[in-house]
Amino acid sequence: MAVSYKDLGLVNTREMFKKAMEGGYAIPAYNFNNMEQLQAIIQACVETKSPVILQVSSGARKYANQTLLRYMAEGAVKMAAEMGYPIPIALHLDHGDTYELCVSCIESGFSSVMIDGSHLPYEENVALTKKVVEYAHKYDVSVEGELGVLAGIEDEVSAEKSSYTRPEEVEDFVKKTGVDSLAISIGTSHGAAKFKPEQCTRTADGVLIPPPLRFDILEEIEKRIPGFPIVLHGSSSVPVDAVKIINSHGGKLKDAVGIPEDQLRKAASMSVCKINIDSDGRLWFTAAIRELFDEKPAEFDPRKYLGPARSKLVEMYKHKNINVLGSAGKA
Repeated sequence: MAVSYKDLGLVNTREMFKKAMEGGYAIPAYNFNNMEQLQAIIQACVETKSPVILQVSSGARKYANQTLLRYMAEGAVKMAAEMGYPIPIALHLDHGDTYELCVSCIESGFSSVMIDGSHLPYEENVALTKKVVEYAHKYDVSVEGELGVLAGIEDEVSAEKSSYTRPEEVEDFVKKTGVDSLAISIGTSHGAAKFKPEQCTRTADGVLIPPPLRFDILEEIEKRIPGFPIVLHGSSSVPVDAVKIINSHGGKLKDAVGIPEDQLRKAASMSVCKINIDSDGRLWFTAAIRELFDEKPAEFDPRKYLGPARSKLVEMYKHKNINVLGSAGKA
């Protein structure tokens, strides 16, 4: 074992999920790619006293450099402590697609990994997930599996069509694999353009409302694996204000429609104890930078445009913790 997450001050997700299930809220799982995003996540979660899962995709890990990433995670733990409230922090691999990648992450200090075999035939998904679980549990690292496929494109994850999770498979999958949590498909989607306009209803003021999440599927899954931690991917809400700012300052985002926050709050009050949010952060970060460049075209100091972008993220993460996920005050 090269590096243990415990040496970095991180925690796995088991206790987080247990408390979230008992308390009727969801742990925020925020993706990050750079220092400013990480700073914003930690500041917002410390100020709202929320536990947090720092999520890193395979692409983000390559972008950041795996060695530097390890020290960034350790730095996040130190930052929270220095701010006066050492919140529980997990470092999680988002959408790991191979056994080898999961092993590499575990050996470099990740406290949780996802093995996504949802694109494989069922028995192959079971076999791959079980293999990762057996290795991860040797080091007390938690594992997330997935059943069902989310449509959309985000980072290195891409699928043209979604397929809902089949409730009749979940009990067998959990029993055979030994996973600690299960990502399901009930209507969320990856990326900023989650739904086509023709799939949505349009309000009087032109806002597109996507089809509701399939809570009937979630309820059936709850009956089959009661008390088991459920995860929602592709859960950004794609705020209209951020899209407007981007497009009014030279952007060309079209038909960007996300998941309504009231539906995420409902899911968090049920068995969903981890909700993944990536695109919303990207949108507000980009909106702040585009706006500043448009208003101050002579600016070239990265601190002068990344700083405001970071501040905008802090606002967004605090809003999610307090009003959407219900995780504020739960650290």
